Amino acid sequence: MSESVHTNPSLYSKGMMAVICAQFLSAFGDNALLFATLALMKQLYYPEWSQPVLQMLFVGAYILFAPFVGQFADSFAKGRVMMVANGLKLLGAGCICFGVNPFIGYTLVGIGAAAYSPAKYGILGELTTGDKLVKANGLMESSTIAAILLGSMAGGILADWHVLAALIVCALVYGGAVVANLWIPRLPAARPGQSWRFKPMTHSFFSACRTLWRNGETRFSLMGTSLFWGAGVTLRFLLVIWVPVALGITSNAMPTYLNAMVAVGIVLGAGAAAKLVTLETVSRCMPAGILIGIAVMAFAVQQSLLPAFGLLLLLGVFGGFFIVPLNALLQERGKHSELRCCC
Repeated sequence: MSESVHTNPSLYSKGMMAVICAQFLSAFGDNALLFATLALMKQLYYPEWSQPVLQMLFVGAYILFAPFVGQFADSFAKGRVMMVANGLKLLGAGCICFGVNPFIGYTLVGIGAAAYSPAKYGILGELTTGDKLVKANGLMESSTIAAILLGSMAGGILADWHVLAALIVCALVYGGAVVANLWIPRLPAARPGQSWRFKPMTHSFFSACRTLWRNGETRFSLMGTSLFWGAGVTLRFLLVIWVPVALGITSNAMPTYLNAMVAVGIVLGAGAAAKLVTLETVSRCMPAGILIGIAVMAFAVQQSLLPAFGLLLLLGVFGGFFIVPLNALLQERGKHSELRCCC
């Protein structure tokens, strides 16, 4: 049955809420699965170097498939692209549940996440525009970070109780994300009929990168978001190693609680950015980016739990205030650039 094909500018439209719900479940599954898989590898006596390698495979999928996932998202209805990507995550989680090598299963999840990312952000610009786009990004980031908060904690706590149960819960959550994607309106594909040959696809990707890099605003956005998420992934794994060394705590749950404090802070910072920053005043987020670095340096010398929690919360607030306007700026300028190319 055909779905409605129009953009609803309301921030709380049915389509927007379906996107936010699907994103929450998908991100919840990603974060719960990470800590459940780490617990599984610990249980199976994998060497310590295998833990960062696991995350490298996940991130590597983003890099390897970057020239192709954007075109994939633009060639079909983005809601259906998100559903396929979540289905791939479900397959990866299922593989780990059934005893397949966790590196293989988690790589499948990484490929699904790589395909999911451009679609989830691209669809926001199709469902709403202008300053509402900043608010929509605030909703997206808040739901993502709430999912990181709850997913990380759930993964660690469930893994301490029963590793297989934690993995099964992750698979069920991905199944819920697939179902939520069915409620997203089937909007027209942004750029259908593009060539699927390797050379034109890579040429188009690097041409788009050059276009974005030549513009001062989008270059700032690309650099800021890349450094933020790169540092975030590094910090997450450093926490897993830091907790037993600095605090003497060996449970799976404590690193998830510390990650959760960052998540709470990002929710608060994202909410503040949605209220205080517009596309015309994006430069207001720059001091927050500088303060992130100061907070990390202060955190590095902590040896007790309470100050560590407080600094990670503060770090998250700065991060949320910094990242939301940059995402919105990149989407808005990228959309205008695409329209000019089409004209």
